[in-house]
Amino acid sequence: MIELYTAATPNGWKASIALEELGLPYAVHPIDLGSGEQKQPWYLKINPNGRIPAIVDTEEDNFAIFESGAILIYLAEKTGRLLPSDPRERSKVLQWLMFQMGGVGPMQGQANVFFRYFPEKIPAVIQRYQAETKRLYGVLDFHLAENEYLAKDYSIADIATWAWVRIHDWAGVSLEDLPHLSRWVNALAQRPACIKGVTVPEPFEPEKVRTFGQKIIKS
Repeated sequence: MIELYTAATPNGWKASIALEELGLPYAVHPIDLGSGEQKQPWYLKINPNGRIPAIVDTEEDNFAIFESGAILIYLAEKTGRLLPSDPRERSKVLQWLMFQMGGVGPMQGQANVFFRYFPEKIPAVIQRYQAETKRLYGVLDFHLAENEYLAKDYSIADIATWAWVRIHDWAGVSLEDLPHLSRWVNALAQRPACIKGVTVPEPFEPEKVRTFGQKIIKS
């Protein structure tokens, strides 16, 4: 059994989508980010960084894993799926996973903050993060023009990236001029595991997220 500690965010969806795709039994433990539950001592023993998601594999002596990318790799290796064993194909998946972890996530995350939550609207800052997010989207669009998925087959790289790009509007970034990325986003949105995964632990509620984001900025 996998114990999943999560909230309705792109990083949280990565874990829940992967668990659904892999068909692993899991129990959901919603973390109340607004109350700071992720900073409680009991949770810091699972994830010392005080973020979500985190998992505990009860079949492996309650082994805890934090960081969404590390969780995806662990689950893929545990099941032998969504991450190829061939070194070159495996590398391709990991390259795109790192592209999401080091690029799309951080830049879109900052675009979200300054476009939606920050009390002072600073046009130059908003434009900077939206432009960099759009540039990264352009890299994805260029690659997807000749590829169905980010690597040879559907993988953890697709899961990680889709979880963020699917809410591009929340960062104020359009996909209208990115047809290949749009095709990919829409295709993954039809997968049962993606449909289910983004409702864990609850559906995304923009106003609830807005309130939480503003609270974090003020604190």
